[in-house]
Amino acid sequence: MQKLSEFIKEIQTETRFSKLDEAGTKQGIVLKILSLLEWDPFNIDEIHPEYPVGNTKVDFSLRHKNTDKVFIQVTKDTNDNKKHQEDLVAIAAKKGVKMATLTNGFTWWFFLPLLGDTLEEKEFSTLDLSKQKPQEAEKMLAEFLSRRNVTSGRAVKAGEEIYLTRQREMMIRENLPRAWEKLISEPEKWLVDMLADITKELSGYKPDKEAVEEFLASKIDAGGDIQAILKAKPAKTAAPPPKPKPSPGGPDYTGRSINSFTFLGKKYEVKSWKAMLLKLCNIIFPRHKEDLDIVLTLADGDREFFSKNPYEFLTGENIPGTDLYVDLNLKAMEVVDLSNKILSVFGYKKSDLSIEVK
Repeated sequence: MQKLSEFIKEIQTETRFSKLDEAGTKQGIVLKILSLLEWDPFNIDEIHPEYPVGNTKVDFSLRHKNTDKVFIQVTKDTNDNKKHQEDLVAIAAKKGVKMATLTNGFTWWFFLPLLGDTLEEKEFSTLDLSKQKPQEAEKMLAEFLSRRNVTSGRAVKAGEEIYLTRQREMMIRENLPRAWEKLISEPEKWLVDMLADITKELSGYKPDKEAVEEFLASKIDAGGDIQAILKAKPAKTAAPPPKPKPSPGGPDYTGRSINSFTFLGKKYEVKSWKAMLLKLCNIIFPRHKEDLDIVLTLADGDREFFSKNPYEFLTGENIPGTDLYVDLNLKAMEVVDLSNKILSVFGYKKSDLSIEVK
């Protein structure tokens, strides 16, 4: 049986493939690739062509157990490629399909329609068969479109990992300058934690905050070099944080009391906005244990909401099962805004959360 990498090499070297029209591309390239990825092109329960979705159709729906897994759209119209992408993603999102692919036979654009807010965020990978090495192209196509990976859910998971990695890197790039500014403007706050951690590494025991502060005070009084690091700076009068505004078209919960919230179809009764934030964290964080540090990048201007420093917030509280602390000194709309940010960085939609007030 022909290997996918061998067929990709044919696509790269034989000019007849570049001359195919849309119908020829579907038959001669797309279906051939899918068959080499172990899909049965003669079984509409696996590959459903011209799949109806409302008033339109998708060229192919990859299906498993009567469920749409991947939508594939083929177009030779490169002049309005973005519109084709937007239309495909919108159709897939409406049907709840987690992965969608647009291709002209040579270039393949991969999307996660249910994640992110913009088209750029939803696109998690692009493959150009004319430029990629055949073995590398085969590996990528197999990872995202092989029957085994699609039906097992590994294809979507691989895409989601790329999406979360990009989100994390973006948030880190945006917030590293802010973190650096905070560190050099408040060295005394961070020095206590660092000194306590190093003491634990050396001795096996972590001193409490008071013991470290007393030690530092003695060094400062003795005129040590540490005084230059801890030299007091003129206090800045911080402007009060702007009053959070409801998103366009979104409800305004200012002055309202929360009764309950629903997340992913399950209802939770709470007695306060703070309790809602804690409960939401307790639900989401255990599902993303390896990516929790991304919440440290969430901020509103210079104000941060999560920290690993237990002394960072006056009204902070530890999230059970983690080393993270969340600032609970938040008004209703601030809680809602932060909750939506948490949903976004972990790949959930705003519509996954609904709130009931009294």
